[in-house]
Amino acid sequence: MSKLDNKINEHFAGLVVRKDLVKTVKGNAIVPSYVLEYLLGQYCATNDEDSINSGIETVKEILSKHYVHRNEAGLIRSTIKEKGRHKVIDKISVSLNDKDDVYEAQFANLGIKKVLIDSGTIKAHPKLLVGGVWCIADVEYEHTEDKSITPWILSSIKPIQLSHFDYDEYLNARKEFDTDEWIDLLIQSMGFNPEMFGKRNKMLQLTRLIPYCERNYNIIELGPKGTGKSHIYSEFSPHGILISGGEVTVPKLFVNNSNGKLGLVGYWSVVAFDEFAGQAKKVDKALVDIMKNYMANKTFSRGVETLGAEASMVFVGNTANTVPYMLKHSDLFEEVPAKYHDSAFLDRLHFYLPGWEIDIIRGEMFSDGYGFVVDYIAEILRSLRNDDFSNRYQEHFTLSNKISTRDRDAINKTFSGLMKILYPHDGASVKEIEEVLIFAIEGRKRVKDQLMRIDSTYAATEFYYEDKEAKKHWVTTLEEDEYPHYYHKTVAGGSEDEIIPAITTSTDNTVPEQASNSDEVVQELKEQHLSFKENQKGITYDSLFAAYLKGATEITITDPYIRIFFQARNLMEFIEMIIANKAVEDTVNLHLITIADDKTPQNQLEFFEQIQLSAQTAGVVFTWEFDITETIHARSIVTDSGWKILLDRGLDIFQQYAMNDSFSLSNRLQQYRGCKAFEVTYIKTNKD
Repeated sequence: MSKLDNKINEHFAGLVVRKDLVKTVKGNAIVPSYVLEYLLGQYCATNDEDSINSGIETVKEILSKHYVHRNEAGLIRSTIKEKGRHKVIDKISVSLNDKDDVYEAQFANLGIKKVLIDSGTIKAHPKLLVGGVWCIADVEYEHTEDKSITPWILSSIKPIQLSHFDYDEYLNARKEFDTDEWIDLLIQSMGFNPEMFGKRNKMLQLTRLIPYCERNYNIIELGPKGTGKSHIYSEFSPHGILISGGEVTVPKLFVNNSNGKLGLVGYWSVVAFDEFAGQAKKVDKALVDIMKNYMANKTFSRGVETLGAEASMVFVGNTANTVPYMLKHSDLFEEVPAKYHDSAFLDRLHFYLPGWEIDIIRGEMFSDGYGFVVDYIAEILRSLRNDDFSNRYQEHFTLSNKISTRDRDAINKTFSGLMKILYPHDGASVKEIEEVLIFAIEGRKRVKDQLMRIDSTYAATEFYYEDKEAKKHWVTTLEEDEYPHYYHKTVAGGSEDEIIPAITTSTDNTVPEQASNSDEVVQELKEQHLSFKENQKGITYDSLFAAYLKGATEITITDPYIRIFFQARNLMEFIEMIIANKAVEDTVNLHLITIADDKTPQNQLEFFEQIQLSAQTAGVVFTWEFDITETIHARSIVTDSGWKILLDRGLDIFQQYAMNDSFSLSNRLQQYRGCKAFEVTYIKTNKD
């Protein structure tokens, strides 16, 4: 196991499970992950391999005997009849038969209904009445001549969710992990391999959890297909419900005025609308109006009575166009159904999660490490809904007084949610608090900036915060930095200019000076310092280096980390850039100073030799040397044409991408890759 996995098992023994086991036991069972992890948590919550293997077989046997497949429902019903009693795992929903004044259960897969269930069970588990709950149930069969009486008897029922937990134990164990370790534990708990995500992408994933720990939190995520938008709301927690298709009625969501029955918001912590996008979707305007009131005031009406609820609202959907297209021709809400594309509704959203920044899920992104059993972390998050962490930045920072009350509330709720997830023990440093605050401001700013494009009555808002020295720190969105030509235009405006990503030129959080065209860096050849945000796209070796290397015949790269395959591939792409920009008859000598790989030195040498043979056919003479002192840390490019380029990350500026997928644009073209956060400094070495 990894060092982190050992630490996880040490401090959360019995509460974590190896995440790859879910696929091992699932087979063709159509059940949420939290149901399987509930069982795995009973038998496989250990790091002992023999116990895990034995537990897997036990869980498989339980599923084989007790999980009800629809196509085998008749066989299970027969088993119950012949045995008289049998335990089943099924999704059970309950309705009130007001004619006979009884509650009746219906089994989704087993196909039996009108099974009597007592009022005490309904009071203990009211969500049975709305949407249904996965349960382990003992079902009996007793034939009767009375045709009006069902032969099926529900002798016991146990919803699949944790019955209790020790919150103080959770807080004490959290203190044993630093922030990076804790984030990686949470990412593994969501089923992902943290090594495949940058810090910002991890934060985006964790933002999806805020609705579970923050009451009445409203969030929207729009982006490409296949990024896992709906997974977290259908598989992660027994306290969330995903409404497929994004279409729902007022009675189902809020209240049925004819019988007074409460809807989904009265019983679930999170109500998520899947496939919410689609301009042509039919939407009930009355529903939109009620949702506006609920999202703003946390209340809705049942006749003359006003009721409150705590359910958070999540809207997830796919986008059809790229971000620059939307910014140029419409707005980032363009895929929202027409009746929801209303500034009054959109203004109720606390956070716009930029789904286009999240990679399409690939096989290697899933984790085989340890994470929390999901029903355990689901109960922890649910309990945190009672707390309010929104004031934890106020000792150090102050929001702009130009920010409206609604903007402030949105920022505070996002900040509170992330602080609960990351720092429930109140152990965040000032820098960590600031990072969370910036992220929260950005998500609300994305909403507000689009509202100003849609509705001209919205005034411009100054999104900044001040530190204790009263210094202003302005916050921008990533797409604002990438596409400044279009970001601040209204829908009525527009330009036919080429869309070119911008480059920020500031290392702090003050208002950055924007280069409106990255070619300016190439054309001016000036001494400068450039800063790039994580997930920024449109950056290439060509735009960063080509102009500064023009005319150079001797180039030296110093980088201690050119060792493994992806690093050697970066070097090869750098050489490709040199070849593309030099005259075919010219020769360029490229020398690399690096450190020998102490793990797989033979592989490193083979990479260099292959690069050398390939490059020389195009007029690039590649040589290398190993620094035997192993003391080099600074990374740079030095040319004989008078420039030195300092690189805080060397050539390793790109995040993980689909390197083995020949049909992925991120594999073929650098500008389609998300970047890591990095900085570049250009220094003129001959001052003539």
